[in-house]
Amino acid sequence: MSASDKIENAAEDVAGKAKEATGEATDNEKLEAEGQADQTKASLKKAGENVKDAVSE
Repeated sequence: MSASDKIENAAEDVAGKAKEATGEATDNEKLEAEGQADQTKASLKKAGENVKDAVSE
């Protein structure tokens, strides 16, 4: 996993957490769900990159 991929995934995770928190604070279920989805997407990307790294070793 390249450093830029790690940074991109971390940024997406942080943005998702911010969306989720904003959704919770404003009682906006749609925004909260979008934040959770963003976090899940970042986690899946990270897992995929880890698999690729493990296979290439």
